[in-house]
Amino acid sequence: MSKRVSVETARVRARLERGDPYWPAQLAVGATILLNLGLTERVSVGPTWLLPSVEGVLLAVLVVIAPTRATAHDARRRGFSLVVIGLVSLTNVVSLGLLVHYLVNGGKAGGRALIGSGAVLWGTNVLLFAVWYWELDRGGPVHRYLTPDALPDFQYPQLENPKLAPAGWRPGFVDYLYTSLTNATAFSPTDTMPLTQTAKLLMSIQSIAALLTVGLIVARAVNILN
Repeated sequence: MSKRVSVETARVRARLERGDPYWPAQLAVGATILLNLGLTERVSVGPTWLLPSVEGVLLAVLVVIAPTRATAHDARRRGFSLVVIGLVSLTNVVSLGLLVHYLVNGGKAGGRALIGSGAVLWGTNVLLFAVWYWELDRGGPVHRYLTPDALPDFQYPQLENPKLAPAGWRPGFVDYLYTSLTNATAFSPTDTMPLTQTAKLLMSIQSIAALLTVGLIVARAVNILN
């Protein structure tokens, strides 16, 4: 048992020394783009393939120009990555608005297809906000690597009680994904607390979007069953 713990500790320390990899966040954005292909045309911005195709090309460019790990600042690359994430997020906001419109309309709006689209949008909500949290906390992955003592935007249990993690521990993408998932499920923070106003605002927006989506999906499903 102790040997297994020491191996895991060595892996964590190796990751801390090399900086966070970019591929988990890129994979999350790519999964979001693919999920958008499953939306019904009623809640899509234009043809269902148009915006995902544009976003996919932009993501491919980002993957090519980005290094393997976040170890050095590059303002232009970071700006481009935020534009890509922002475009995908904006697309989902518009789709969510259309979903709310048609679910509230009821009747002839095509309930079953909209319920499926609602589930897709809830899933993209989790993935996108995980990326935003990863990009926000302490100025982003590069700044967390270069300035480990920077004030955090999120208080993780390991930061509050250092005995629970190896020395110098910092959250990775999976930690932000878990934070996003629990916030979208419980509609509030669970074990990770937002500390800054920006973090609180982002978590509030995610909670409202998730609550709105789940509430309308359940209401529409009940209506269809009745």
